[in-house]
Amino acid sequence: MKNEKLELIRGDITRMEVDAIVNAANSSLAGGGGVDGAIHRAAGPELFEECMRIAKDRRNIPGGPCPAGDAVITRVGRLPCKKVIHTVGPIWHGGNSGEAELLASCYSKSLLLAKDAGLKSIAFPNISTGVYGYPKDKAALVALEAVRKTLEETPGIERVVFVCFDEENFDLYKKNL
Repeated sequence: MKNEKLELIRGDITRMEVDAIVNAANSSLAGGGGVDGAIHRAAGPELFEECMRIAKDRRNIPGGPCPAGDAVITRVGRLPCKKVIHTVGPIWHGGNSGEAELLASCYSKSLLLAKDAGLKSIAFPNISTGVYGYPKDKAALVALEAVRKTLEETPGIERVVFVCFDEENFDLYKKNL
């Protein structure tokens, strides 16, 4: 499904042939479960090694090497894209702890990093909707609003793909796209 520069697919983000895929990382950048684990497994050890170098360089940042709402960019290992952008979504605490702002920042900072790297296409997973517990319906609205707003600042980005692994997220994005 397409709308403007935005696309929606149900699938596996590790197979996306775009300039950048976004990893829903943890603040240590050490890999984990869900999307993060899938991306690290598909990329191979090079990605983990680069993430650990970045984590070491950023070890004095409050909240970890990549705190919630922040993003970093790396090479890709064996993935078919050009770059991986790692962003850390917020853990859901009921919605009154700045979660929406942090989640929006994940999408905005990822797009800005892509722009700065001269990339034209980017694929996002459903950030924070797994073990971090962000309600999927609320997360979809934040994601779409943040991307639409940031696209105004990033005219070089020609294609944004929301890659939904599950049917529930796909249906929510489809309804709001």
